[in-house]
Amino acid sequence: MDKEKEYREFLEHRGLETEKISTYVESVNRVIQYFRDNDLELADGSVKDFQEYVAYLMKEGMNSYDELMAVGRYVYLLDLTEAWIYYAAILGGTSVYPSIRDKLSKITGSEVCDKIFSQVDVPPLGSNPDKYSEATFQLMKELKKELPPEVYRRVLADNHHRIPVEAFFIQRDWLQKLNGDIDAWLKKMHDASVAELEEHYKKDKVWYEQVITRDIIDYVKNNQEILSGIRVGEWIYNTKFPYSPQRYLEETDSRMKRFYMCHCPLARAAVLEDHPKIPMDWCYCSAGYGKLRYDVAFGEETDVEVVESVFNGSDKCRFRIRIPEKWRTD
Repeated sequence: MDKEKEYREFLEHRGLETEKISTYVESVNRVIQYFRDNDLELADGSVKDFQEYVAYLMKEGMNSYDELMAVGRYVYLLDLTEAWIYYAAILGGTSVYPSIRDKLSKITGSEVCDKIFSQVDVPPLGSNPDKYSEATFQLMKELKKELPPEVYRRVLADNHHRIPVEAFFIQRDWLQKLNGDIDAWLKKMHDASVAELEEHYKKDKVWYEQVITRDIIDYVKNNQEILSGIRVGEWIYNTKFPYSPQRYLEETDSRMKRFYMCHCPLARAAVLEDHPKIPMDWCYCSAGYGKLRYDVAFGEETDVEVVESVFNGSDKCRFRIRIPEKWRTD
């Protein structure tokens, strides 16, 4: 395996234990051997080649999260941009359904939870994202049938991507150092985000799943709601960063623009077909992800509302987060 030492260090830096690192190395060695058996080198593999490998894993019952993530992280290390974007797409939503199920069970009890999820056909791990829209439609249909909006929205608006809260400690520290000045804090957060994009642009380095361009930097720089927020009274308004930002900025067709905005691997395929009809309330899941930094910074769970969504015809996804009472100054 090429770059094994570097890969081990890469995983160790991300907090993986020695035993897990060894299993990841074994997974990468398997994909390398698979490619070589097909007269290919992994570093030269196309997205189609990786799709075929994932299909092979699914057929053999080897499509575990760790098996897929091990290769995803290795192609990221090798800077195989298109392959990494593919793995990010098929892995991005894997925690969401199980996490929603856990939250639903805690709020409503296992009987109601089991009743709802018994009607949801979740595709097997490794499936292409376009297979998930129907399951999301089924889930929303059952949630609406069994629960009032204020309950199922609370279920959805959680940290279902299971992002470590430590990732937002820096925003909490900034707010405290600024003595609770929310306007100054939001500007600092936005300036830091723009600087981060600038750094990735200069180094020609992928930012999450995105290749950053000067157009993207200018787009974010000109709207503080993106990657930060703007305070209006007791609310902070936040606009989602597009999933495919450069294509989003260049697109003129309204449907495609909505598609390039949507991040959700469990629903975005429905934007193209307008089928199945995903309700805007599904975006409370995205709102839960978006409000997490504010929950951590304020030290308490915040209220959130979906203001605009690609699923109500808008070409952007926009939320508002209520500032907790003790942090309000006017």
